[in-house]
Amino acid sequence: MQKSDGMNYAPKGKPNPVVKPGEFIIAAVALDHGHIYGMVNGLLEAGASVKWVYDRDRAKAKAFARSFPQVKIASSEEEVLSDPEVRQIAAAAVPSERCALGLRAMDAGKDYFTDKTPFTTLEQLNAARTKVRETGRKYMVYYSERLHVESAVYAGQLVEQGAIGRVVQVTGFGPHRLNAPSRPEWFFQREHYGGILCDIGSHQVEQFLYYAGCKKAEVLHSKVANYHCPEYPELEDFGDATLLGDNGATQYFRVDWLTPDGLGTWGDGRTLILGTEGYIELRKYIDIARDRSSNHVYLVNKEGEYHFHVDGKVGYPFFGELILDCLHRTEKAMTQAHAFMAAELCLKAQEKAIRVT
Repeated sequence: MQKSDGMNYAPKGKPNPVVKPGEFIIAAVALDHGHIYGMVNGLLEAGASVKWVYDRDRAKAKAFARSFPQVKIASSEEEVLSDPEVRQIAAAAVPSERCALGLRAMDAGKDYFTDKTPFTTLEQLNAARTKVRETGRKYMVYYSERLHVESAVYAGQLVEQGAIGRVVQVTGFGPHRLNAPSRPEWFFQREHYGGILCDIGSHQVEQFLYYAGCKKAEVLHSKVANYHCPEYPELEDFGDATLLGDNGATQYFRVDWLTPDGLGTWGDGRTLILGTEGYIELRKYIDIARDRSSNHVYLVNKEGEYHFHVDGKVGYPFFGELILDCLHRTEKAMTQAHAFMAAELCLKAQEKAIRVT
C-alpha cells in the first residue's frame, strides 16, 4: 500500500466474497485519481468481477490493466456503457466531471460508484438527485476515510454497541501531504477540484453524519485559506468548518495540505468521537513517534481505558454490502440520502466559507 501519497492510497484487505465469480460485473471508467485502485480492490475482494477499463488516456488504461490483468481495455466509454453484463461503473474522474459521467451511467441502466467528492456544484447534486429518482439507479460515493479504514469501521461498531453512549460531538482532522510535483494540472484549478472543503472536507462531513446519527445538518461557520502555496493561487491548503446536526450533535473539522515531509505517512488523520458516557480517538494512519502502523483505536468509558490495534482485523464490509444492495435494491451499505447529504453539506461549507488572506 502506498503510504507516502494519499492520491495513490489503495488499501488491500482479505477476500470476503458475497457473490460467486461473474455474478456482479463492474467496469472502471475515468482514472484521473488513484483512488480508483482502492475502489476496485475493495469490490474485487467482495466478489465482484471487473470486465472493462476505459480512460481517454490509453496509458492510464494500460497501467490499470497491469494491476488487474483480467480486465479488457475498451475503445470508448460507449463500449462499456452499452454492455448489458456490466452492473456498476466505478469511476474517479476529475471532480467537476464526476456528475456528468454518473448521469450517463445511470441513463445506461448502471449503478454508479464514484470517488469523493461526488460533485463540485449544488446544481450537479440536484441533477443527480433527479436522475436517481427517474432511473432508480444508485449514485454511491467512496468516502474512503471511513469506508476503507479499519479503525473507522471499528469505531462505528463501538458506537453502535453503545460503548460511549449518545454521540454529541465529532472532531475530525484530515491533513494531507501535497506532493505538488506529482499532482495533475486540474488539482490546482478551483473550477475542477471544487475547493478544499468540497473535496477532502467531504470525508469529514460524512463521518460526522454517520457517527452522530444525523439525517441532516447545517453549516454554522467555515473558512479557507492559502497559507503556504502562493505559486498555486487557486489552491486552498487549509479549511475548517463547524456543523450542527438535526439531533443536536455538533462537529468541528480541519483539513489541510500542510503535512510535513518528516511524517511517516501521507497524513496524520484523526477522529475524536465524544459521547455522553465516554469517548473514542482514532489514529488512522500512524501513531506519531511511537508506532508507524495504522488503525489505532483508543476508547475511554466508565469501564476503563482501552487501546485496540485493529490493523488487518476488521476488514471493509462496505463493499460486500454495496454489491448486495445493487443486486437486491436495498440500502444497507449506505443510504442514497446519506451520500447526498454529505455532499450537500460540504458544498455549502465551501460556498459560505470566509476566505482568509
